[in-house]
Amino acid sequence: MSTVLVLNSSASGDASVSKQLVQEAVKRLRAQDPSIRVVTRDLGESPIPHLTRDSAAALRGAEPVNESQRAALALSDELVAELKAADTIVIGAPMYNFGITSTLKAWFDYVLRARITFRYTEAGPEGLLKGRRAIVVESRGGLYSEGPASAMDSQEPHLRTLLGFMGITDVTFVRAEKLAFGPEIREQAIDVARAELGRVVRNELSRAA
Repeated sequence: MSTVLVLNSSASGDASVSKQLVQEAVKRLRAQDPSIRVVTRDLGESPIPHLTRDSAAALRGAEPVNESQRAALALSDELVAELKAADTIVIGAPMYNFGITSTLKAWFDYVLRARITFRYTEAGPEGLLKGRRAIVVESRGGLYSEGPASAMDSQEPHLRTLLGFMGITDVTFVRAEKLAFGPEIREQAIDVARAELGRVVRNELSRAA
């Protein structure tokens, strides 16, 4: 039985376009394979704490010396275990001020751990979570995948780097762009993203078969 880890990170709740599209992706994955196990983290509703002096020390390998450090390490271990158990990761990533949400960044801060999800070697860093696939749903008010504004896209390159550093290099990005260009263009963009998700899910499952 395959496991899908779902990460939502919007602050907009059920009104979030990225969350709606993530739900669409999960629905399509379930339709193709009803036996999948889905683990969901809504980082917008239940944020991971941002790093502090204590949590940063604990996650860098220091022996915990107080309750704050022990709690941070326990949470990190829980998040890493969810990630390691997943065959596919589905990430809902709205663009906030040209980048990812701080809540999604905090999740990465807790799972990017030396000797756990990556390691340093003489040849350079090596990701330890190879063999997993990721589907990243990006929602954007403007058009950033091409044209003049593409230089301001700090979202997709950052996500590709963070995932790749852990060895997750099989990443597909599905973009809903121009959401702030008016109701008609917004709906068209969402419809295009839904259609793309259908194609991506079919391809993912055909490769797994």
